[in-house]
Amino acid sequence: MHHLSGLDATFLYIESPEMPMHVGSVHLFDLPEGYQGDFYDNVRAHLAKRMHLAPLFQRKLALMPFELANPVWVDDEDVDLDYHLRRVSLAKPGTMLQLEQMIGRLHSSLIDRSRPLWEFYVIEGFHTGQLAFYTKIHHAAMDGAAGVALGQAVFDLTPVPRAVKPPRQRVRTNRYQLGMAELAGAALSNTVAQYVKLARMLPDMGRAAKSLLKREDDGAGKRRFVARKQFKFGPRTPINGAITNARSFAGARVSLAEVKEITRATDTTVNDVVLAMSSAALRRYLADEDCRPAKSLIAGVPVSLREAGNTDLNNQVSMMLIGLATDIKDPLERLAAIKANSVAAKDLNGQIKTAIPMDFPSFGAPWLMSGLASLYGRSKLANVIPPLANVAISNVPGSPVPLYLAGAKVATYLPVSIPGHGVGLNITVQSYDGVLGFGITACRRAVPDPQALAVYLEGALAELLAAVRASAAKPEKALEAPKKAKPAVAKRKPAGVRAPLAKGAKAKRTKLRVVAS
Repeated sequence: MHHLSGLDATFLYIESPEMPMHVGSVHLFDLPEGYQGDFYDNVRAHLAKRMHLAPLFQRKLALMPFELANPVWVDDEDVDLDYHLRRVSLAKPGTMLQLEQMIGRLHSSLIDRSRPLWEFYVIEGFHTGQLAFYTKIHHAAMDGAAGVALGQAVFDLTPVPRAVKPPRQRVRTNRYQLGMAELAGAALSNTVAQYVKLARMLPDMGRAAKSLLKREDDGAGKRRFVARKQFKFGPRTPINGAITNARSFAGARVSLAEVKEITRATDTTVNDVVLAMSSAALRRYLADEDCRPAKSLIAGVPVSLREAGNTDLNNQVSMMLIGLATDIKDPLERLAAIKANSVAAKDLNGQIKTAIPMDFPSFGAPWLMSGLASLYGRSKLANVIPPLANVAISNVPGSPVPLYLAGAKVATYLPVSIPGHGVGLNITVQSYDGVLGFGITACRRAVPDPQALAVYLEGALAELLAAVRASAAKPEKALEAPKKAKPAVAKRKPAGVRAPLAKGAKAKRTKLRVVAS
């Protein structure tokens, strides 16, 4: 029996039918020539041998009496692998658009809480002959960094699966759930432990609160503490409001080498460039919707608090708010502004991160937080209150080398994430084998055409790359892009890969696309 931390349990409490709280990924697999057997059957046998390597595969929730405290993880002695691993198929012709639409539908439904909180899908019928694979895991069980650790347990570095030690024999108790008295006692002891942890953190929390204040002259010769102007509301846009449970999804893939070329030329980070690409894409997408906010959009950016080497499958994250400088037209000036905003947000986060509790007292929290979350969504307050963040943008480092599953090579790695009330769009990025994979997950009402946004993301990289190379040709103006330079139109990509749009063009709706392997 293992208690969920306060942060892990929060993802359960705020979940609703309109706001499922699971994350996932979608992959395309290349089968080698002469591949033996059925891929679904091979994956099933592969997982059966690996389930003991990651606890989430074989543990489920046990709720506390009256839901007065956090639930606990208990062993599930009868995991139904045929339920958790499913086979589905695309209708002909099996295009990328059809696959993305299927991912949106699969990502819309809640995970059954009476079972371990994960589902995997083998998707057949893709027109290239590749197999697709979609994973779906509740956020209460892991964050993005823990997801990478899970992938290391499931995937291999060679087509031949590595040898894995068999699990130790488990002692069966033949109990479906724990008894009421046992759960109540565990809830009491855990609540006491949480209060002790909180008490120990109070000095750090006090210092962190003070760091959010600054001293300034009040004009009468006296100095006082005032709040730092770190938090601002973003503008209202079509992507900010109460959401439904229907999801839309699209993926985009860009060269990591080209992104790093920009970082070297501008003294920025990969995350800065990801934010700049998202900023440019959102400028164009919102302009298509006749929305041109004068204020800059704000991104909510998760930041990991995980220590190096920590592979615990739980959540260890906080959130930074970073201005996207969408009110700046020039791409290089916009990137410079985003870099400055990012540095300021990281500085603030560095001052307070040691005081951010991952575990906290939860007596009475389940029913209270669930009620407040439901009230916020269904009362439509998200349609009225200005958003603290307009979009969620996350960047997770992944494997730099190819991965394999049951003998098949992972050709594509795209993350799938969580939109929420007030923030109807989530852009999550994960690197894999020299490629940055963008997963655009949204409420279908807020972003009905994420494929257009995917096209604009790819175009944003071409625009930045052209501006950087043009600046490199003029060393004296390396930090300033030409005032009236038009974004360069990227050269035609190989068949099956989207080309970025020229300035002024709109992405075609329902465009059929293929991801190259």
